[in-house]
Amino acid sequence: MRKATKFTLAIVGVILLLVAVGIVYFVMRPLDVLVRLERRSLARQGFAKSTIEAPTGPMTVWEVGTGPTLVLLHGAGDQAGAWEKVTPALVSSYRVLIPDLPGHGESAPASGPLTVGMELAGMEALVAGRGEGSPVVFVGNSFGAWLALLYAQRHPGQVARVVAVNGGALRGERRDLSLMPADRQQAQRLMDAIRDPGSPAIPGFILDDIVRQTRTGPIARLYASAADMENYLLDGRLGEVQPPVEILWGEADQLMGTAYARKMEAQLPAARLTLIPRCGHVPMRECPTTFTAKLIGILREPPPSSRPAPR
Repeated sequence: MRKATKFTLAIVGVILLLVAVGIVYFVMRPLDVLVRLERRSLARQGFAKSTIEAPTGPMTVWEVGTGPTLVLLHGAGDQAGAWEKVTPALVSSYRVLIPDLPGHGESAPASGPLTVGMELAGMEALVAGRGEGSPVVFVGNSFGAWLALLYAQRHPGQVARVVAVNGGALRGERRDLSLMPADRQQAQRLMDAIRDPGSPAIPGFILDDIVRQTRTGPIARLYASAADMENYLLDGRLGEVQPPVEILWGEADQLMGTAYARKMEAQLPAARLTLIPRCGHVPMRECPTTFTAKLIGILREPPPSSRPAPR
């Protein structure tokens, strides 16, 4: 009896220790925990994870479904799991591809500077290897929207439509905000700018982890080649993007406000702006239900028509 009691107590002790370790890990690295949960969600939804060879090295791609090809592109510093709350409503109608962009998630390279050119090379490898020869629809958030517009400019025949979600190829307007916060206060200021004021407050330990990740993660590696980014801006050249563009915008975003979205709409040959109230810079995470409904509605409509060229 005593042996059984001791064994039970030992098991309980091990469980409590594991729980304590899990809590400590979550507090120390909550963003890593979030990433794991998001990627497990994609796997539970039936996404198959594989790799393709890109000029930047092996590139991880998640894929499921049949129908027109829909490519979902995450933002800088993010990974494929960012879309996991949106995908359940898409996989019945589309073949959905979600890459980890080069240098993000599980895609190579794991270290060293990243450039916009490297990210574009990864997208070209993705479409060449998994596009199945038909024009694809890109849905890109933030940096992913920038890449989608650049790809559409360079390869118009391979793009059926672009959905730019709080991102674009124009120079940003909020140079007072740093995407690489140095401390908790700067991280809070950045989060306040990219989220709706009514969204739940972010705990301090998560703000600290944001500071940690941005110092060494993909955003820092992209900033290491910041001067090269100027070569990929399309200020005054958005007219070169021929495929139709849907501009789907979280209205509460203060990092890239609605004035930025309207500027893109005015300069693109075929564009339509749809606003999402009370959503910020990353609406597929902040308000996934509303965002998904707007996205599906947009994709069911005919794309915007080209405006007549000025005489």
